[in-house]
Amino acid sequence: MIKKESLVKKAAYLRIASADLAEGMKSGNFRSLYKGQGIEFSGVRDYIRGDDVRSIDWNVTARMGRPYVKVFEEERELQIFIIVDNSFSMQLANDSYTKYEASAEAAALLSIAAELNGCPVGAVFFDGAIYFSCAPKLGREQTMLILNHLDKGPKENLKGSVLESALKVTGKLLRKRSLVFIFSDFRSSHWEDSLISLAQKNDVVAFRMWNSFDEQLPQIGYAPFTDCESDLVMHLPTTSSQLKKEWRLQNESNTKQWQTLCLKHGVVPIVFKTTDEPFQVLNAVFDRKRFAK
Repeated sequence: MIKKESLVKKAAYLRIASADLAEGMKSGNFRSLYKGQGIEFSGVRDYIRGDDVRSIDWNVTARMGRPYVKVFEEERELQIFIIVDNSFSMQLANDSYTKYEASAEAAALLSIAAELNGCPVGAVFFDGAIYFSCAPKLGREQTMLILNHLDKGPKENLKGSVLESALKVTGKLLRKRSLVFIFSDFRSSHWEDSLISLAQKNDVVAFRMWNSFDEQLPQIGYAPFTDCESDLVMHLPTTSSQLKKEWRLQNESNTKQWQTLCLKHGVVPIVFKTTDEPFQVLNAVFDRKRFAK
């Protein structure tokens, strides 16, 4: 992954990497989403001894002078939806990439994989407000629209995080059961009920974006700590062993609570480190047998 290179410019590389993900969507843990969506008439064929007489197409039979039966195929269209958090806490840089940069590349891979599969794909991107949303749609034009907005981001970064609103908007945009991917560090509040509601009607994979700041503070003496979402400022001693311990334990506790909530309500929880390769993270999701539907 080449840092900060335009996703649109990387489309050729991403398209190659997405081919394997496209297969994973169809044959991996979420293959059940290709089933039970209904049946669709696909044509007729000659009647074969033993066929159910109720499937005979009497109009074609009368016209052709010999029996024909109707043939139906199960609808296999999988619908993909992607939610990406671009709030300030997702833009903190400590490792090679910010949480948003890793999220954006993963979202691009999923969008292209959906296109290769002939699957409609939609998205919602947000920071302190929702700055892009589109209902699921087929085609390369839709893919490039999503990649362009992943590259551009918002016109101006608004403080705060409207994760709750993004989840609600997603629920309104989806008209049928879909496979939803969420990329966020979940440093927000009041999103739990909206996530539960979304998971009741869709299959949801939640990626908790993580970087080394979430585990260990750099030793730089007293430093101002600003809550990017609320503007609260505190000056704390980064060399304090007690502060380091509390920082690590608090993040571990928040992650465990998030995982417990997700698993309880059928959401697949994945901790996505910014040091990980996005393709490998996504590929592992489709291979995880314990999350099979």
